[in-house]
Amino acid sequence: MSAIEVGLKVILLFFVLVTIHEWGHFYFAKRAGILVREFAIGFGPKIFSYKKGETRYTLRILPIGGFVRMAGEDPEIVQVNPGQTVAVKLNKQDQVSSLYLDQLDRRSNVIIGVVEQIDLERALQVSLDVDGERVTYPIDPQAMMVTKGTETQIAPYDRQFGSKTVGQRAIAIVMGPVMNFILAIVLFFMVVIMSGVFTNVKLDSVLAGKAGEKSGLHKGDIIISIDNQPIGDDREKLVTSIQSSAGKPMTWVVDRSGNPITLQVTPEMEAGAGKLGVVISGDRRSATFSEVLTGTYEQVVGTTIGIVTGLQKLVMLQFKLDDLGGPVRTAQVSAEFAKMGITYLISWAATLSLYLGIFNLLPIPALDGSRLLFMGLEALRGKPIDPNRESMVHFVGFALLMLLMVAVTYNDILRLIKG
Repeated sequence: MSAIEVGLKVILLFFVLVTIHEWGHFYFAKRAGILVREFAIGFGPKIFSYKKGETRYTLRILPIGGFVRMAGEDPEIVQVNPGQTVAVKLNKQDQVSSLYLDQLDRRSNVIIGVVEQIDLERALQVSLDVDGERVTYPIDPQAMMVTKGTETQIAPYDRQFGSKTVGQRAIAIVMGPVMNFILAIVLFFMVVIMSGVFTNVKLDSVLAGKAGEKSGLHKGDIIISIDNQPIGDDREKLVTSIQSSAGKPMTWVVDRSGNPITLQVTPEMEAGAGKLGVVISGDRRSATFSEVLTGTYEQVVGTTIGIVTGLQKLVMLQFKLDDLGGPVRTAQVSAEFAKMGITYLISWAATLSLYLGIFNLLPIPALDGSRLLFMGLEALRGKPIDPNRESMVHFVGFALLMLLMVAVTYNDILRLIKG
């Protein structure tokens, strides 16, 4: 497989994971009637941008996430104040369809005046002093404000994020992680179908000089039983037995070319657990529908437990910087899975999707979990948290996350340089 093909698969992997997450936010925000200003993949400067309907879709240079910018989440960038000279263009219903804030002398078919009063959220009207006469115009709910060549659609209060019920807002936020969970389930379902199920447990390879070779194990041996306990197709049972038996002789019965052979196998202690130096595989067959469902469930549950255990160590600060991996390390590992084949890549994509969903639900400022926490507090208090304070918390949290991202990325690059 060429480096270009591997690189394209890794890029597609990240694109799908981020897009499906942001689509969850986007779709349910739109369903709630929220104006979505931007659907972005990546952060930083724009590489590509186009507008369809009310939303601008952008691809940005840093592939470390994405965002959906909803009206009312942050203070509106463009503001109009009394005393400001503006130009307005009316539609056929004599409503303001465009509000120009600069280059007024270059605008055609407009009315120029000084703003006396304006309400872009509730009353939707503007009063202008036009040649000494006060004139009031209704404003189209989808009117555009134009400044420096950029159009920005106004956001009446009923189109803003904060105007919706706690339930509507919570659904718009939580559906990002939920879409990651759904994607993970679908991908694991595909993996089980593509991989089939094991009919036995076989040794795919035996490393030279390790405990397995010393005990007489050979490549291709099918494990029948350990200490009179049948193994069947239960690889987890085999692994657990090995890990818990460091230095303890075990009686193995293996099928070698159709002949049962009894061996005394003694794992060696390595990294706190018993090791044999063998690679486990097995013969496969197509899975039945019930086996696909069971296998998918086991994959999802097992992976979730592993992710939660890792996050617990992260929260308890039971880690070193070298244990963490940023975008560079993730891309490197993804490339390795891409080289191994489509089934391995899909399984890795499912794991990443599950991780993104779980990680985003943590109550860390700037993450979805933190925003859901603030909504929960609002529901308990009966009134919202001060938006400025909440915005500051999320801003600080985002800054700290970016700082951590820089640190782990720097560590990733050093790891690559050192080989």
